[in-house]
Amino acid sequence: MSLPKQVKIVEVGPRDGLQNEPSELTVATRVALIEALADAGLRTIEAGSFVSPKWVPQMAGSAEVFAALKPRAEVTYTALTPNLQGLEAALAAGVKEVAVFGAASEAFSQKNINCTIAESLARFEPVARAALDAGVAVRGYISCVVGCPYQGAIEPAAVASVAQQLLDMGCYEISLGDTVGVATPNRVTALLEPLQATISTRQLAVHFHDTYGQALANIYRALEMGVATVDSSVAGLGGCPYAAGASGNVATEEVVYLLNGLGIEHGVDLNALARAGAAISAQLNRPNGSKVGRALAG
Repeated sequence: MSLPKQVKIVEVGPRDGLQNEPSELTVATRVALIEALADAGLRTIEAGSFVSPKWVPQMAGSAEVFAALKPRAEVTYTALTPNLQGLEAALAAGVKEVAVFGAASEAFSQKNINCTIAESLARFEPVARAALDAGVAVRGYISCVVGCPYQGAIEPAAVASVAQQLLDMGCYEISLGDTVGVATPNRVTALLEPLQATISTRQLAVHFHDTYGQALANIYRALEMGVATVDSSVAGLGGCPYAAGASGNVATEEVVYLLNGLGIEHGVDLNALARAGAAISAQLNRPNGSKVGRALAG
């Protein structure tokens, strides 16, 4: 299959990235980051999460973040809503797209949210139904699609089962998350081929972590297989919580640089993106997790 002519980048730094950073940022700093990302040309940005601040203090104040964002017709600001209470708060904040988050690993589901995969999906069904009834789009995430820190390798059939159930409850797209970053291109092929046999490739996105330095190679393999939606995080925000000292999300700067080199359209200004990455890294007092960002900074 030939490479896609255009790729949609889903920027997850302000949510998936920041919630895995030890520092808690002010609402104003988070808003400034999101606005800078939108200015750089990103059109789908995960801006927050409506979960209890007791569990995820980095996402406290997400309603205030959404209220402060400048409305842009061309930009979709999304939020994670794991339950009906979170969805109600998101709807009150004017969120137009939400996400629910399942796992392909029974062990991970038990450790992470203290229930089986089937129980987690049963919890998400009323959330998805209520969101759709309110005219809000729903995206589904699946974690541990290749490997699990507790269970080891994951069978593609388990991923396919969860993906189909999320689609059946109304999710328009499934983001396939390599949560611990153990995938290699051959394992990406083994994952995608059976999924593509029953699910439209247009409904699949990839979300690779760079724990072992394989994320870009895995993204390239997914592009070769026709996937045209890629999740990434500015400045590589968000460490991997299961491997001490390891990097987490692939940096958006790296993805944009790759797409530029391949001649694939994406609509993002790399220099503006790199400035946003440098600024948030300075705010967090941490090294910039993007090699491209560091190279552009000279």
